[in-house]
Amino acid sequence: MISFKQIRDGIQQTVYRIIDMPVRGMVRIGLTPNMMTTVGLLGNLVASFLIVWAALISQQSSINFRLIGWSGVLVLFFSIFDMVDGYMARTANMETRFGAFYDSVLDRYCELSTLSALAFFFVQTGYIWFALCCFLSLVGSVMVSYVRARAEGLGYECKVGFMQRPERVVVTSIGLAFGGFLSECVSFDSMWIVALPQMLIAVLANWTAVVRILHVKRQMEDNVRA
Repeated sequence: MISFKQIRDGIQQTVYRIIDMPVRGMVRIGLTPNMMTTVGLLGNLVASFLIVWAALISQQSSINFRLIGWSGVLVLFFSIFDMVDGYMARTANMETRFGAFYDSVLDRYCELSTLSALAFFFVQTGYIWFALCCFLSLVGSVMVSYVRARAEGLGYECKVGFMQRPERVVVTSIGLAFGGFLSECVSFDSMWIVALPQMLIAVLANWTAVVRILHVKRQMEDNVRA
């Protein structure tokens, strides 16, 4: 039976094959992984701005879902740069410790800006419970990354769990895009399409954080017994 990790790795390798030639072209014209990381952040900030803008100009009876849809497209597109920078660093022998650090920090900024903007959008339009779900997904997202960073800082491997950053980005962007562009095509409140992915992340990201904590605990106990 094919595992989720095998599927995930297969998709990742397919994306790498697709971006291989463009990445090599970028290297030839002098672009660097850190530049790609920065572009990804700027694109995600633009997406966050669209969400905030939609919140400010919308009322509960008339919500500008088109801006939400475009924000989802931008989040998905510019998050590809998160793969480009790492692939560029490895294939062009441009890996540095600062580059890895810079990439991780800006990844957090990208995710926090998007989810904070979305939580603000829910509050501004009167969907308080959806805002709470978004806040919980934000907490889970931060904790998944923090637990791994803290564990690796102590010398333990910690890559287990399902709802890692690529999955969170895809789920969030799909919710934004579909919720935004299908708002006029569905007979129910399309805000549910935007919010359901955050409910999923709220559960699975926090679950992943707990799984990682237990995973590190087992490694520590095994080291003590050894």
